[in-house]
Amino acid sequence: MNSIYELSVEVSEQYDFNKNALSKIGQNTWVKNQWPIVYFIQNPIKKVAYVGESTNAYSRIKNHLSNPEKSILKTISIIGSDKFNKSATLDIESKLIQYISSEETFQLLNGNFGLINHNYYQQDLYSDLFKVIWEKLIEKKIVSKSLEEIENSELFKYSPYKSLNEDQYNSVLEILESLSANDATTIFVHGSAGTGKTILATYLIKLLASNLEIEYAEDEVLSENEIKEITLLQSVKKKFPNIEVGLVVAMTSLRETLKSVFRKVPGLKASMVISPSDTFKKEYDLLIVDEAHRLRQYKNIGWRGAFKKRNRKLGLGEEGTELDWILANSKSQIFFYDEAQSVKPSDVASTDFDDLLSKTKIQRITLASQMRVKGGNNYISFVDKLLNIKLEKDHVYNDADYELLFFDFLPDLYEKLTQKENELGLCRMIAGYSWEWLSDNDSNAVDIKIDGLEFQWNRTLKDWINSPNAFKEIGCIHTTQGYDLNYTGLIFGKEIDYDPARQKIVINRDNYFDKYGNQGANQEEVHNYIINIYKTIMYRGIRGTFIYACNKNLGDYLKSHILVFESKYQPRIIPLENVRKYVNAVPLYDIKIAAGNFSTLQISEETKWVELPSNIMVREGYFVCQVIGDSMNKRIPDGSWCLFKEYDGGSRNGEIVLAEHHSFNDSDFGAGYTIKEYHSKKVANEDAGWQHESIVLKPLSDDPSFKDLILREDDLEEFEIVGLFVRVLGE
Repeated sequence: MNSIYELSVEVSEQYDFNKNALSKIGQNTWVKNQWPIVYFIQNPIKKVAYVGESTNAYSRIKNHLSNPEKSILKTISIIGSDKFNKSATLDIESKLIQYISSEETFQLLNGNFGLINHNYYQQDLYSDLFKVIWEKLIEKKIVSKSLEEIENSELFKYSPYKSLNEDQYNSVLEILESLSANDATTIFVHGSAGTGKTILATYLIKLLASNLEIEYAEDEVLSENEIKEITLLQSVKKKFPNIEVGLVVAMTSLRETLKSVFRKVPGLKASMVISPSDTFKKEYDLLIVDEAHRLRQYKNIGWRGAFKKRNRKLGLGEEGTELDWILANSKSQIFFYDEAQSVKPSDVASTDFDDLLSKTKIQRITLASQMRVKGGNNYISFVDKLLNIKLEKDHVYNDADYELLFFDFLPDLYEKLTQKENELGLCRMIAGYSWEWLSDNDSNAVDIKIDGLEFQWNRTLKDWINSPNAFKEIGCIHTTQGYDLNYTGLIFGKEIDYDPARQKIVINRDNYFDKYGNQGANQEEVHNYIINIYKTIMYRGIRGTFIYACNKNLGDYLKSHILVFESKYQPRIIPLENVRKYVNAVPLYDIKIAAGNFSTLQISEETKWVELPSNIMVREGYFVCQVIGDSMNKRIPDGSWCLFKEYDGGSRNGEIVLAEHHSFNDSDFGAGYTIKEYHSKKVANEDAGWQHESIVLKPLSDDPSFKDLILREDDLEEFEIVGLFVRVLGE
């Protein structure tokens, strides 16, 4: 933004907020000239505040002083600019309410009605202007956290003070109208991932809990929709003066996160966020059900006895579901639903929801606008078509607003994701349930091993996304559904593949280890659940998604539609005067120029020394070589820089080795050397010991023209293992 915008923003001194200070406030340039302004009133001791905007600030402030509910406030700051207009001040007021309510220094007295995202001329410039205003508030020690820090908090992501888009706001008006007109009503809100269902749910509960005497002044200049919203809200409150409302969340992790958010919002309580079982504890006027597609039925659950007991309370048998509980334990209901996010057999069947919609007079609302991913609805549509094999053959996703990349090598993905985590935070690895959860019973067990990397599954089920060690673990659908991330690193597991002959996604249930996601479902149902899981995970990333596939055929299919990451790794040669051997550097050998014995490549004055990536510890005996060719491309992509360690004895069966023998004439590696997977066959000898009968060096390649190298007894005398493969450093 041009510096003229930065210089034109002013955050005034903190005036006393009382009638005696009115004349001084009236002399403020912006107030005096009746310019559109934003203001911030606070009590710095009790940490409560109020944000407002007005084109007639003096009159507006005077009215505030007459409101006994605001007598607790002690100082006021005026935010003014010659660039302000009514649209800009409404936008900045809305942003201040969003960020201050989530910054946690102050509790706001503001209600959340009327918070709608206003589109207006040069809105992007005013977004930059807001950043300047926030910096000035930090300078004046009114707030302390950066915008980026706030944006990554769960309080911000699920705040009931979020500005709604037009789609959501119109839905609020429809819902209020229905609640005010009917003693009992059922409302069904359908929206795909990222359309803001949870935000709308929290907005509604805060709205219904609003204290209009504090949060609404009758002299405010309101839009037609805002007047309608407040009038309808007043009607609902008159009809239900002590409305009993609950937010039902079936998923434990998300429920705990929302409880934590509600504890920090004035007017809300953690007890408002409940499980389906909690609905039996009291009679509810209204139950708002988030992620209704995750409500459960009496199938594939670990608490069947308790489930059956609750069904009996309602006179139901095994056919009873949590959907039945919601309907029985409340007068009115609002269901937020997306069939495409049903991910296991225990979820209430879509046919049950269809029956509800067909038998009952239900108000239906659809949310269409994409709120989460920066790729918008185009990305959502792309993912759906990608995993349902509906894309044109030559269609490759490429959007400047969304970073979607495929990685052939998981360490490259993890390194790239680490960079994003350091830059933005809130980046996580997630995988399909293709590995057993060994660490659940053994905290030292490794669950997932890929390309030399080792991980455990998420160590906690509650709010894993925000747990301290989350970036070093891998989450699953059950700990990530309903959450937003900046970037997602997604591993397509061994249970999902692609059949190029039939041009279909295929599922191998033997490699799917979600116990309750596999039992009691037929092949087609499991197929659909797994597709829904991967779609749902691909919708988590706000800014981007990085993808890796365990199965080659699936990887090839995905790469035909997704840009492939090209590793930029090149070993950095350290000047000899800065080299601390095996402390900050390891030797770099060129096996292409090797002649005769490997001893010719021992360290000399001509040896180059290179720095290893920061995530790899330098060890004595390590060295680096570049591997050219495709004979090992299942493990080592062509052109990769690889780390080896000198072989000093011991078993090497099944290891990838750098081997030397005069008979080798490997086109990839040069005369005398090869890199292959080592296997040996041993036999007993006359001395009651053993000896090699043969050694087989196996290529690991997609190209069947590469054959095993077999060395028999006569060939073994001059055979030598030079080094053991450690890992690929990059392509």
